[in-house]
Amino acid sequence: MPFLHRLAIAVLAAMVAFPVLADEAAASPKGKTEYILAVSWQPGFCEMRPKRKECAGQTAERYDATHFSLHGLWPMKKSYCGVAADIRARDKKGDWLELPQLAMAEETAAKLSIAMPGTQSGLDRHQWLRSGTCQSGTAQDYFAVQLRLLDELNGSAVRSLFADRLGQEVTEDEIKQAFDTSFGKGAGDRVRMRGQKAGARGVITGLTIGLSGNVSASAGLSPLILAAGNTDFKCDRGIVDAAGIQ
Repeated sequence: MPFLHRLAIAVLAAMVAFPVLADEAAASPKGKTEYILAVSWQPGFCEMRPKRKECAGQTAERYDATHFSLHGLWPMKKSYCGVAADIRARDKKGDWLELPQLAMAEETAAKLSIAMPGTQSGLDRHQWLRSGTCQSGTAQDYFAVQLRLLDELNGSAVRSLFADRLGQEVTEDEIKQAFDTSFGKGAGDRVRMRGQKAGARGVITGLTIGLSGNVSASAGLSPLILAAGNTDFKCDRGIVDAAGIQ
């Protein structure tokens, strides 16, 4: 049998023998989410939790009235890494201000108090124990990364969209388009919206953004988002709440 004839038969046999593998490769999702960056839209958050310390006296002049706030940076399927059982139990009671104070640079702590209003309730201490302990580095490193990522988000078309539509509704398509514009085509498919009902109004309380890669490196949000896997947006629209209880 001629060599080329034998080669053709061998290739055809391989294609017949492994059709499932080829189909699986074609159907594989793009990217895998390793982290979730959770940000809050503070007016919407406070609409649902007006008694929280960080929600007292919220006005239109406050930074968090027109910018996204930090909630946390969560590694997927990991929590409380190396945290002693008694500290974990104290954390889960919710009295976060009773938890150990975090050591970080004075400048970082000052920036965090603005970027994460929940520090007034000890949210930073909770986030460090629950999620920061599962990432390399110190509390200083953990929050410095988040502040950098938040600054980039707040300098994007996403923040502009929200700030321009205070008291009005935005749609899933508009938010996804803003992410695509700022961070690359497909970025909006890595985002999920969080919202709750306030009477007859469906208000946006925040966003969760999938990330993948070395979040500690100086790389911007775009490569981290685009390397993550797709997710469902969940809500197709919601109101960008303005400061003050409606």
